[in-house]
Amino acid sequence: MRAIARLKFKFRYYRALSRDPEVPTISKWLLAAALAYLISPIDLVPDFIPVLGQLDDLVLVPTLLWLAVRFIPVTVRERIEQDVLAR
Repeated sequence: MRAIARLKFKFRYYRALSRDPEVPTISKWLLAAALAYLISPIDLVPDFIPVLGQLDDLVLVPTLLWLAVRFIPVTVRERIEQDVLAR
């Protein structure tokens, strides 16, 4: 159950980041790219290739999310995190 709660928090956190006006545009584009790649049926490496097909999803999406968060000032990230936790 703890993993589900963490996943829900992350989803709300990234959604709040994408809607905040203080978040840089580059971060919003990277968040959108991560979501688009995650739900897109088109992959860089097709999923029918064993291991590599799933590995690109496991590497690319977290990397895009990490980059998006790194472009956001720490004060904005902390404020949004506190807002999400308060809900």
